[in-house]
Amino acid sequence: MKIQDISIEHRGHELLLRNAREEDAQMLINYLKVTCSETRYLLKESDEITFSVEQEQNFIKMMNNAKNSIMLLAFLDGEFVGNCSLNGHSPKRCRHKADLGIALYQKYTGMGIGKKMVLALLEIAKDMGLEQIELEVVTENTRAVELYKSLGFEIYGTHPHDMKYSDGTYADVYWMMRRV
Repeated sequence: MKIQDISIEHRGHELLLRNAREEDAQMLINYLKVTCSETRYLLKESDEITFSVEQEQNFIKMMNNAKNSIMLLAFLDGEFVGNCSLNGHSPKRCRHKADLGIALYQKYTGMGIGKKMVLALLEIAKDMGLEQIELEVVTENTRAVELYKSLGFEIYGTHPHDMKYSDGTYADVYWMMRRV
């Protein structure tokens, strides 16, 4: 889904949220490789980011043309800092809900940027007619869990051993949900 750019004042700086553009494809690929190497809390490892610029451009087009999904890029004073998304469901019985995803470069975490991004997505979800937003978060990612709780998300279950790391250890994941 395409929207107008959103400009948010954030601690004396401008936080701009906008749709991804095809020309952002290489930047997004590089970003995914970095963020996936910075944290164990994302689904993929950096060596799994193998798609081409053309594939990423096609993904951007698909997200921009979707009626029940959106991907936004976040820029702080013009510098790209992260992205967030709502991914809607296609079966009729599930069209009332979407999955939320968010990631930031590590140096921008803990600054309140993620909170502003999620709040913007929740407003967009209302405009899209969504009723329920769901997400999964690694249980050890306490900062994210507390952020989501502060925004009205509740834990509805735990997926034990949901992710297995290359070192053989596992991570449990909370399933969280919030009504819009």
